[in-house]
Amino acid sequence: MEVENGSAWMVLSHDFVEYIIWGWDNLPRTLLMYYTNFLSSPEGYFQTVACNVPELAKTIVNNDLHYISWDIPPKQHPHVLNINDTDKMFESGAAFARKFNQDDPSLDVIDKKILRRRNGLFPLGGWCAGRPKCSEIGNIYKLKPGPGSQKLHRLVTGLILKAKSGQDQCK
Repeated sequence: MEVENGSAWMVLSHDFVEYIIWGWDNLPRTLLMYYTNFLSSPEGYFQTVACNVPELAKTIVNNDLHYISWDIPPKQHPHVLNINDTDKMFESGAAFARKFNQDDPSLDVIDKKILRRRNGLFPLGGWCAGRPKCSEIGNIYKLKPGPGSQKLHRLVTGLILKAKSGQDQCK
């Protein structure tokens, strides 16, 4: 049995969740007992189950889409991101980042550069209304993919293709 670790941030497929619930070979329940006393069991339980079931292991995409910076030596929690981290964060290509202090100026930079949000206005989207554009919320049911969602789609598609290329995602 290979014990794995990774991120607590994940997306689980229907087949995987079904296996975790029904666990026809008892592996999920056995590992659940093993991980019961771990400090952060979500960072190992799901990965260990998936990597030890051949039909599930080949469906893994080992990327949580987050930019996280750890102190050196690493502490229990990640480094709190600030304005000095924005360039590295943007260069990483990650879709999400953590962790920030509330109202940190780096969040304003993200709003402007990534979300193209202007001061006091909503981020651009299909729901935008008013003059200037996005000064009011229009039809909240109007979903129109913007540049950010298109970028996320390209990122996820690329990761899936890379995972399907035969590289072992459990190592």
